[in-house]
Amino acid sequence: MMDDAEPGRAGENFDTFLEEEGLLQLATASAIRRVLAWQLRQTMVRENLGYREMAERLMTSADELERLLDPDDDAVTLATLDRAAKAVGRTLKLELA
Repeated sequence: MMDDAEPGRAGENFDTFLEEEGLLQLATASAIRRVLAWQLRQTMVRENLGYREMAERLMTSADELERLLDPDDDAVTLATLDRAAKAVGRTLKLELA
């Protein structure tokens, strides 16, 4: 832990650090992928959807589904995420902030 950090401002300093290191965009994208993968998995559990049924809904293989649910796979497209959301009765929402 840094001794010179101002109380209540650690998050701001960490974001600044990531930005200065050129890692903020990468860290943000990784966090978004992790949240989306977690949300899809949670929805599958809630709806008692196994891999086979989810893959069928997406008209893809179980291997492709595993890649979709892998938060470290940065090759997943928005179109695939949108199809996955629709397959579980949800919508994918993105916004510029």
